[in-house]
Amino acid sequence: MQEINEQNIRLIFGLKLRQLRMDNELSLSDLSKKTGISVSYLNEIEKGKKYPKADKIAALAEQFEVTYDWLVSLQLGKKLAPIADLIRSNILNELPLEIFGIEPVELINLLMTTPTKFNAFISTLIEIGRNYDMGVENFYYSVLRTYQEMNENYFDELERSVDKFYQQFHLTKGEILEHKHLEKILIEDFGVKISYTLQDTHNSLRDLRSLLVPGKQPMLLLNKFLTSEQKAFILAKEIGYIFLKLDTREYAGSMLEVNSFEKVLNNFKAAYFAGALLIREKAITADLKKLFNNEGWCPDDFTAIIEKYHCTPEVFFHRMTNILPKHFGLKQLFFLRFTRNEENKDISLTKEMHLAGLHNPHATALNQHYCRRWLSLTLMDDLEELKISGKYTTPILKAQKSRYINGENEYLLFTVAMPRPGTKTVNYSISIGILINSKLRKTIKFSDDDRINIRMVNETCERCPAVDCNERAAPPHVLNHEQKIKQMKSAIDRLISRT
Repeated sequence: MQEINEQNIRLIFGLKLRQLRMDNELSLSDLSKKTGISVSYLNEIEKGKKYPKADKIAALAEQFEVTYDWLVSLQLGKKLAPIADLIRSNILNELPLEIFGIEPVELINLLMTTPTKFNAFISTLIEIGRNYDMGVENFYYSVLRTYQEMNENYFDELERSVDKFYQQFHLTKGEILEHKHLEKILIEDFGVKISYTLQDTHNSLRDLRSLLVPGKQPMLLLNKFLTSEQKAFILAKEIGYIFLKLDTREYAGSMLEVNSFEKVLNNFKAAYFAGALLIREKAITADLKKLFNNEGWCPDDFTAIIEKYHCTPEVFFHRMTNILPKHFGLKQLFFLRFTRNEENKDISLTKEMHLAGLHNPHATALNQHYCRRWLSLTLMDDLEELKISGKYTTPILKAQKSRYINGENEYLLFTVAMPRPGTKTVNYSISIGILINSKLRKTIKFSDDDRINIRMVNETCERCPAVDCNERAAPPHVLNHEQKIKQMKSAIDRLISRT
């Protein structure tokens, strides 16, 4: 059980008092007259802002005919038990409600005003989470994605922090920071030791990219097999943690354990800072404008921009999700990262973000098969063929127009596919999909280029009506079931209308 702090004690007492008052059908004014406690003070107690003194607790216990000890205990009846568990947990303390524009008192008022309905809501969420095998980690990342989507994944305070960093360290605005320069800053200005010996420390850490060992003089251990682009991002992210003063953090290069939303949020902030540090806002905006003004689609031009910044394609695509809504007005987009094990062909959607609506494909908890026509997946086929033939040299980039079967939405998709570093059997792809509308056609001049293939796609095989699909990985049993239910409802309606 989590430690009960003073705020939680006040909240639980307030919940209990309000429930007693409501059960006895008393208004605050009625209770005030019977106990001699002012209405305003009773209101403060019920909101969890005040905790009454012993004489007032005794007066309340006498009025409701309960014992003093029961009233001050932290135990609630069955009706309020789930809410009490929520208050006792760390969730209310860890979630920065202010980033969603929610005052803690507003949530408290909801708890106080409709505790039974809120109880049902919480119980339903818990049940859904169990059915879909959703743990705390999924919940925290879902909240983070919502936070990004609410802000169109652009955070001015982080952009300005990068500007401040450039000024403080006298960096040239147009300068591309490579890993050697970032190493020097960490060592000389922040007192961090750096060693490329992580894979030699312990067998279980061989696949880890980085690890910060905290101390009077922190030691940043890096995997010696990292590419220069990977090194640059890791070093820039470490600078982000220090410069932004993000003390609650994951010390490993990847989130091994998610036990705090603050840790998840700070990891995002440090990564955002790193992306903005490596790829300056004005520079990438200018480069994308030049690219989008081309009348014809040329993947080499796109690849050249990525290579210019000495960053990984994933970092560049993430940076695009910051820039496209803010500077190009392209707000209806999604970001996807798929991985595929080429030994068993298992496919996983390992990262996603959707702006201005839940665009497809998106993560499914139902273990359905993603449509194999998406460029995100077909490009990994191309990649594997190049690897087998010994012709693979660099990440491959292509574009596709993905048009939904029996739907109106169509997306312009940019995808890069490459092997996952350190493995021989796992490939992955990074994609940005942008809704095709008049705004996109006006902004991206080459969007109607005939060299960009059009594919009819769907979300999953189980929901797809496509006939004779060569890429189908599973029968459309979900669609068939939905159609059967629809036919049954139609037949019932016809029978009822005849009576």
